[in-house]
Amino acid sequence: MTVTIYDVAREAGVSMATVSRVVNNNPNVKPQTRKKVFEAIERLGYRPNAVARGLASKKTTTVGVVIPDISNSIFAEVARGIEDIANMYHYNIILCNADKKKEKEIRVINTLLEKQVDGLLFMGGVVTEDHIQAFRTSSVPVVLCGTKDEEQTMPSVDIDHEKAAFDAVNVLIAAGHRDIAMISGTLQDPANGFARYQGYKKALDAAGIELRDEYVRIGNYRYESSVDAVKYFLELSPRPTAIFSATDEMAIGAIHTIQDNGLKVPQDIAVISVDNIRMASMVRPTLTTVAQPMYDIGAVSMRLLTKLMNKESTDNMQVILPHEVIYRNSVTQA
Repeated sequence: MTVTIYDVAREAGVSMATVSRVVNNNPNVKPQTRKKVFEAIERLGYRPNAVARGLASKKTTTVGVVIPDISNSIFAEVARGIEDIANMYHYNIILCNADKKKEKEIRVINTLLEKQVDGLLFMGGVVTEDHIQAFRTSSVPVVLCGTKDEEQTMPSVDIDHEKAAFDAVNVLIAAGHRDIAMISGTLQDPANGFARYQGYKKALDAAGIELRDEYVRIGNYRYESSVDAVKYFLELSPRPTAIFSATDEMAIGAIHTIQDNGLKVPQDIAVISVDNIRMASMVRPTLTTVAQPMYDIGAVSMRLLTKLMNKESTDNMQVILPHEVIYRNSVTQA
């Protein structure tokens, strides 16, 4: 049978109110009484009912996290940052994978709200009006993690994706490249895919390089989508001498496809991207990339959410973290 607070009170010879105060770390309990209650809890194997405690305090000390693709190592590193800060502030995490599907994301958000989480972190993905509506009908704080809404009205933590792409393409330009192709993410994603495409365009324009439509192919951020893109580029005349990939995973697919076709990276075609996942330093040649501070994005997002949940003051609701070019071997340095 389940051990209840009544059983603990009877075992310790105190009231149920006293047991409740001990369990909730209320300081107004004598040390001797506290010791008796803890001994009774240990003997009986009592576990406090989190749901009942949540109903009483109107808090569940639980945060819902919506992740777009649990198999993507980027989100795994962000989730580590979230969990470490959550543990520091004594919050538990419910992590939900949404498979980058809008309908599933909305359903997961509503499910988490029904479970009475104290706050929500929405990690990555396109933020639509339907998402905003779901967030605004929520009675708990929401922070966008690694993304932002188009109007930038929601609290968010991210990098400047346009500037990161601009800096990546400038590495290629500084190395002497002018025929620069791009494997882009979806242009329907204003916070990420479109922003990185805009950074590519602006870097070319600043260098006086004409943008060629045939030098841009749309991928889905994954390895497989870059294979067809690179095969297409290899048939062009003139063939690109460099490729900017919107993600490391697509960049690794590009490197392998170039090599599979008898060419060398960076001697024949240089490759650069954005993210700095662990595999970027494992592939050969190692991948030059613009690093997102993925752990920090998760950690800062969770800290911002704790401030909002606890009604602490905060000066900045749209946090932009710095990025950094990591020079490796897939681009010959100028």
